[in-house]
Amino acid sequence: MKTNVGGIDRIIRLIAGVAIAGAGVYFESLWGLVALIPLGTAALKVCPLYLPLGLSTKGAE
Repeated sequence: MKTNVGGIDRIIRLIAGVAIAGAGVYFESLWGLVALIPLGTAALKVCPLYLPLGLSTKGAE
């Protein structure tokens, strides 16, 4: 699968994922599981939503 998440986008996703997970733990809420989405897309460097839209934040290779 072709990667479509660039460096800055990846860092933002990691920070957002950690913040959401932290909030989920702090508030003892299952909403913290939503953190798996930005963390997963950052780890895999692929955003499924970008694919049908033809978007990419990754620079030219």
